Amino acid sequence: MRQLYSFYTDAFWIAWKSILEHKLRAFLTLIGIIIGVAAVIVVSASIAGLKTYVIGQISKVLGSNHFMITRMAMVGNLSGDEWEAMNRRHRDVTWDEYLYVKENCKLCSYVGAQNNSGTDLQVGVVEMPSVRVQGITYEMFDIEDKTLTAGRTFSAEEVQRSSPIAVIGYDVAQKFFEFTSPIGKEIKVRGIPVTIVGVEQQRGSFFGQSQDRHIYIPITVYNQIFTRTGGIQIHGKTLDDENFKPSIDEAHLLLRNKRQMLGSDESTFSVVNVDEFNSTMDQVTGAIAMVVLPITAIILLVGGIVVMNIMLVSVTERTFEVGLRKALGATRNQILLQFLIESALLCVVGGILGLLLSFGATALVGYLLSMTMTITVFYAALSIFVSSIIGIIAGLYPAWKAARLDPIVALQKV
Repeated sequence: MRQLYSFYTDAFWIAWKSILEHKLRAFLTLIGIIIGVAAVIVVSASIAGLKTYVIGQISKVLGSNHFMITRMAMVGNLSGDEWEAMNRRHRDVTWDEYLYVKENCKLCSYVGAQNNSGTDLQVGVVEMPSVRVQGITYEMFDIEDKTLTAGRTFSAEEVQRSSPIAVIGYDVAQKFFEFTSPIGKEIKVRGIPVTIVGVEQQRGSFFGQSQDRHIYIPITVYNQIFTRTGGIQIHGKTLDDENFKPSIDEAHLLLRNKRQMLGSDESTFSVVNVDEFNSTMDQVTGAIAMVVLPITAIILLVGGIVVMNIMLVSVTERTFEVGLRKALGATRNQILLQFLIESALLCVVGGILGLLLSFGATALVGYLLSMTMTITVFYAALSIFVSSIIGIIAGLYPAWKAARLDPIVALQKV
């Protein structure tokens, strides 16, 4: 056991000494490994960061534990024929159906309704085109976890009385009231004046599209301003995670009962929730990883070929050393292991340098894209493991060649 330990210790130090004696050659050899490991880690962290970013933005827009019932929504991968069949089968969600679900959904903490449209806003002679107008019930502020920086939301009584009030987004406030408070001011929606009672906190952009270019008005006021076509959306939320999916099932069953549908009938509406977006993002990022990571890993393959070439050169340079060691009793296996250890150590060093490079590259990419990217322990360990495996594979042939050298012939190579 002691001899075995001594052999591996000596082999390690011989390999390390060989690397230090040719620092520039070793570094140039490892550039492919360094760049390959760094590229794989940065790409992996970027994909994970993209998923976290998208889910975070969706949570900002939709809130947590939130589901929606609407006439049509894309759920999963549907063919053109399936989409057309669903479009013919589904019906608009009505106000009466919203009231029924709200009254009977016992697991739902909140049930609200919403409708959307777009129009130009006007204050005095200043106009803001293509603003998203959302007609909502008062519950939507809690359902979508909205935060205000000024003013208040509107109440159930104000929705019922069709009070002409509004909560505006950050971009709208900056456009019309940059240097003054908008609270109490009037803004015109399709020529109808509404009084601003609140300003929502800035939410930023989502894939280049602003999430602050909107205005919320009571859904009853919305129905007076806009033509009531296309039905409404029913939104639900639970405060407890364990009740989230059961509440979706309950709301789904309630609407089916309201529409007097049999158990074998396909639903004539769509139900979507935040978890489905998460599952979709898992599929998207998984597909991206399957395409991008193998392409990036080609750099590691090229690096392994370079390592093999350098190890062949090393075997040629140290032919006399190999012959002398064999003459002194070294076995083929010991010679083989010596060169395999050197090749693996070379690539492990490259993996560590690549890991260090990936930290800086990941921080830079995250800063430029305004995304949080984290290198996990799994990726760090994987980089060292993969680089060592590449070193062993790349060193197999050179080590085998060194192990088969005839000691008499090798000692003549002085």
